[in-house]
Amino acid sequence: NQDFGLDPTRTDLSYYPIPVKELIAGSPLKGKLREYVANMTYFGAVSQVIGIPLETIEGALLNQFGGRRKLVDPNMDTVRIAFDWSKEHHVKKDPYYVRPLNKTKGKILMTGNEAGALGAVFGGVSVAAWYPITPSTSFIDALRKFLPEMRNDAEGKATYHVVQAEDEIAAIGIAVGTGWAGGRSLTATSGPGISLMSEFVGFAYFAEIPVVIWDIQRVGPSTGLPTRTSQGDVDAAYHLGHGDSKHVVLLPSSIEECFQFGYQAQEIAETLQTPVFVLSDLDLGMNTWMGEPFAYPKEPITHGKILDSEALRDHPFQRYKDVDGDGIGYRTLPGNPNPLSAYFTRGTGHDNKAEYSERAEDWEENAMRLKRKFETATKLVPDPSIDVVKGSSLCIVAFGTTRYAIEEARYVLKRKGFLTDFVRLKSLPVNDTSRSVFREHDKVIVIELNNEGQLCGILRNEFPEIANRLISVAHLDGMPLTPEWVERELGKYLEGWS
Repeated sequence: NQDFGLDPTRTDLSYYPIPVKELIAGSPLKGKLREYVANMTYFGAVSQVIGIPLETIEGALLNQFGGRRKLVDPNMDTVRIAFDWSKEHHVKKDPYYVRPLNKTKGKILMTGNEAGALGAVFGGVSVAAWYPITPSTSFIDALRKFLPEMRNDAEGKATYHVVQAEDEIAAIGIAVGTGWAGGRSLTATSGPGISLMSEFVGFAYFAEIPVVIWDIQRVGPSTGLPTRTSQGDVDAAYHLGHGDSKHVVLLPSSIEECFQFGYQAQEIAETLQTPVFVLSDLDLGMNTWMGEPFAYPKEPITHGKILDSEALRDHPFQRYKDVDGDGIGYRTLPGNPNPLSAYFTRGTGHDNKAEYSERAEDWEENAMRLKRKFETATKLVPDPSIDVVKGSSLCIVAFGTTRYAIEEARYVLKRKGFLTDFVRLKSLPVNDTSRSVFREHDKVIVIELNNEGQLCGILRNEFPEIANRLISVAHLDGMPLTPEWVERELGKYLEGWS
């Protein structure tokens, strides 16, 4: 109103000029739809003022409404009337216009949930089971969009299933069952769902069944602010289950990494025969990000140590025996016709042959084998991103979307003469590459978007010899970290910073 010389306090329609009054008052639409007409009127007027062409608006509407002219045309009629009226009546008093630029040529726009779902499709996922929860629902929505486009047989029949279960317990049960049967499966959820999945995930770890769990992290278990962004599930995901269990956790920070980890998670889960978590967050998962076009996966799909009927003739099969020294046993799949393929999938205590056992030595041998398998995982998970600068005074450790505030803060500090190293973890467990960087510093600042410093606690347990060098800098208010906050917190550990 002010931009057009009108009184912004006036709400009576008779005050407004033609055609605004006619478009709003004459509309047969009610409620929100009527407001929508008013919004399109405003949009058409302002578009003329700042120089957005009508063809650009029409293209956006065609995209928004899937090319349906029945919806596009009435909106464009409103836009054109307001656009022409604005052109005739508005006297521009400022120099500001919108112009197309080419700085983003070749880039793509996508949410992290869409990118992860697309990566999962490229990773061969065949079953997804879920129960709706913000902010993970759009992950499954994207999966349901991509699968019909790419996963049908020669006759057009779907080769996949997406199942909305009655709750998160049923969802993880379906996904674990699929992994046991030889399919590639996933579920997507958030913190409250992870809590409900604890027993099944612990069973899958101990019975050694592959499954992928996408946890799009949020603040807490309710609505409103608790559904905002957080990194509060790190410890829960890493140790979920009962007793001594540790899980592989992938930590994407961009849409490119969401896509990459979407297929790598499936591969790692089958190779290790274990649950694999991918920890995104609301900021990455639900917001639209710009990135590079995704590279087609170079690695062929493999299914790990699976013995078919032929292989069993020459292989003395014991389901939970470590034959190769990597902690990973061989498995068979349901439907194998060779009677030597049979075994009991044990969530109870068992020996190498999958026979029930309460012998202490069998339990200890199995636990040590699982520990060796977790050591094997350090060779399979993505390496950290490491930026080491000569003359740096401290090392920063972080993961996920905190990287952007940290990178900006490091840039500002560098201009002020303060140099820092940055280790961005892409996965747990952490390999020795990170350990060597940590050892070079007296102060290792672990920055994370939670209140408890969960990653810092994990690192102190993993690297007790340098635990006293690890300093937790944690903060959570439901919003992404800001560069100003990061700079201020790092400044506390930089001599001469002000």
